[in-house]
Amino acid sequence: MLRKIRITLAALFFAGITALFLDFTGVLPAYFGWMAKIQFVPALLAVNVGIVAALLLLTFIFGRIYCSTICPLGVMQDIVSWMAGRKNKRRFTYSKGKTALRTTMLVLFAVALVANVAWLAAFIEPYSAYGRMVNSLLAPLYGWGNNLLAYLAERADSYMFYTTDVWLKSVGTLAVAAVTFIVIAVLAWRNGRTWCNTICPVGTLLGFVSRFSLLKPTIDTSKCSGCKLCARNCKASCIDSDNKCIDYSRCVACMDCVESCNRGAIGYRYAGFGKATKKQPQTIADTGRREFLSAGAMVAAGSLFAQANKKVDGGLAVIEDKKVPERATPVVPVGAGSLKNFTTHCTACQLCVSKCPNNVLRPSSSIDRFMQPEMSFERGFCRTACTACADVCPNGAIKPIVPEQKSATKIGTAVWIADNCIANKDGVTCNNCERHCPNGAIKMIRKKDGGKDAPRIPMIDAERCLGCGACEYVCPARPFSAIFVEGIEEHRTI
Repeated sequence: MLRKIRITLAALFFAGITALFLDFTGVLPAYFGWMAKIQFVPALLAVNVGIVAALLLLTFIFGRIYCSTICPLGVMQDIVSWMAGRKNKRRFTYSKGKTALRTTMLVLFAVALVANVAWLAAFIEPYSAYGRMVNSLLAPLYGWGNNLLAYLAERADSYMFYTTDVWLKSVGTLAVAAVTFIVIAVLAWRNGRTWCNTICPVGTLLGFVSRFSLLKPTIDTSKCSGCKLCARNCKASCIDSDNKCIDYSRCVACMDCVESCNRGAIGYRYAGFGKATKKQPQTIADTGRREFLSAGAMVAAGSLFAQANKKVDGGLAVIEDKKVPERATPVVPVGAGSLKNFTTHCTACQLCVSKCPNNVLRPSSSIDRFMQPEMSFERGFCRTACTACADVCPNGAIKPIVPEQKSATKIGTAVWIADNCIANKDGVTCNNCERHCPNGAIKMIRKKDGGKDAPRIPMIDAERCLGCGACEYVCPARPFSAIFVEGIEEHRTI
């Protein structure tokens, strides 16, 4: 029964978080957004003390059920392992824990957070790694499937579905997501929870706490016959049948061993604070314990500093796609407060990218902000009434805001490039940027020394410009817009 309850809860969390990344309607965050905000590292970076304390307390009482139930990457590994086990059941064997490797990965993760390079820590952070895989690998397939249904529905005079843009946002992020998926899937196919118990920093940190959990699987040596069924069904490879002991730092409380034992020798029961199973070896030495504690403190400190369719004009001339301009300072969403706050807290989970209804956010390819979202305006602009990214961000990188606050916050300044402007170089009338600026920050004036018939060119009022990107988006100049938004380090209210 315990195993069935665990599987049911794991399925609900896994489906909810996956749907949260796939949803392009903006409806699901109201129902499943909390599932992202209770993930361990996002809550840590957001300095959400209540959630972090609750997860640690949950682990102290029940063991690592976070890893087997709440973490989507952990559940994904279980699914892959289950698929592999359909033909090769009871395939696991006990292996000693890689304490040195686990400690090293946790320390490196903590150092990355303390050094304010959250994007580097994001490579092994479980929730963010899963988010990138869904957003980069699964979301395009989901979008194409939706567009196919929309096409078929349209032919049947139905509007049950509508098409959505499917486009490649970042080659680098796609490559990282693909490699991550392959590595984790291969490890899970062959050895179950290898990633969780060797690489994952959350698994290592919670593993230390779970060694002292009050409830845990324990072996009744008077009933155990040494058949090793429990060890052969343990995907964490943490049950030593010969010595009749369990390495609780790696046990994820999946309850597979409890169900597999046909003698009732293993039970999930109260074991008392720090009480070990008979003959259990110390899998973590005293020096390792100090390393875990110090690394855990570093992690806590780090949290505080821490489409493809061709577009044509009138059905005849092909419209050339815009290219992304080189910005000296990237533009980050309202709610970030500053570029430093954003880069310190963002783990590049891509949830805000998947939720942006205007296609403004996409992963950065810059080496110092790799995979972290930034704003660009080739496919849309940031609308004043939209707060989607701030509503879903679980890390504190984009804090919750209201439309009134957004409409008064400056995140960048428009810059005019005379050589690209068709009004300036071709002498034609174009006032797209003026007509579409929502703040009246752009006025068209005649060129100097051009007489009464001189074309009008844009003049930008930097104090009124918010950096929404409407001017850059509607500018007809190709391949680069004649006007683009340059970000600012510190956002300010105007």
